[in-house]
Amino acid sequence: MQAQLNKILDQAKDKLQEAATVAQVDEIRVKMLGKKGRLTEILRGMGKLSPEERKTTGQMANTVRGEIEELLEKKFREVKVVAKEAQFKLERIDVTEPGKEVNIGVRHPLTITMDEISKVFTNMGFSIAEGPEVETVFNNFDALNAGPNHPARDMTDTFYINEDILLRTQTSPVQVRTLLKQKPPIKIISPGRCFRCDTPDATHSPMFHQVEGLVVDEGITMADLKGTLDRFAKQLFGTETRTKFRPHHFPFTEPSAEMDVSCFKCGGKGCRVCKGSGWIEILGCGMVHPNVLKVGGIDTERYTGFAFGMGVERVSMLKYGVDDIRLFYENDMRFINQFK
Repeated sequence: MQAQLNKILDQAKDKLQEAATVAQVDEIRVKMLGKKGRLTEILRGMGKLSPEERKTTGQMANTVRGEIEELLEKKFREVKVVAKEAQFKLERIDVTEPGKEVNIGVRHPLTITMDEISKVFTNMGFSIAEGPEVETVFNNFDALNAGPNHPARDMTDTFYINEDILLRTQTSPVQVRTLLKQKPPIKIISPGRCFRCDTPDATHSPMFHQVEGLVVDEGITMADLKGTLDRFAKQLFGTETRTKFRPHHFPFTEPSAEMDVSCFKCGGKGCRVCKGSGWIEILGCGMVHPNVLKVGGIDTERYTGFAFGMGVERVSMLKYGVDDIRLFYENDMRFINQFK
């Protein structure tokens, strides 16, 4: 049995000299010292030996085990060093090679436009108010003086979740929420996403963005509305911009108007952008209807206000010459990168 132990030690030495990888060294460890290894098999047969032989063989077996473990540890260190050096060679970086270009993202044109609009109004003292995109029918229609027969309340025009909950069709519900929780003076804008059942085409999308504004205080008149929006137009489109207000109808304002700006492409002379008229429709506005103020418990004999709203996509399309609204949502980096 002692001869067998010497043979195992010699085999371990020979095999370890040939081993070149960590996996090979570990395989030798298992074959020699594992639960089913050669040394273990010999130790299991020691029960047949006499007490003297068992003592001598046991001591020798421990010595052989210790020598094999030392050899294994030494070999493990050697192959790990070799493996690391080989890995370094594979992963070596040639600093003379040209680097890969890192693509830096850019802001989306709608974000740029919304930020520009918001900045103009915040510079005039407006604060930004936000509200949920999933709204109540009351906040979206009833509180805004749009009764049950209003066409926008049709199921084919608006995304309903149930009879009382829908995806907001405008950011005007934020005005209602503000009136319910804040007393005058009020001076806010509410940018955000809106949703309507529109079939996507060059000028329509089921999702779009709006920026609406609300001012409520004592002595607010149509002159305040016109002065505020005229200044906004000059800040956004240039100091030479002129504004024009045309009568219109919105259920939540009275009187109501649509505001046009002189074409910022041709200066009002007439071109393809303004369809030869020299003017571009930009937003809707008006004096807040007393019924809307009453929702917030505001004394309509003491307070008046004005409101306005504009589509961010429309402003962005006009300002940047985009002819298809769908380009904003297709995530084509060739389009987005133009706004660096």
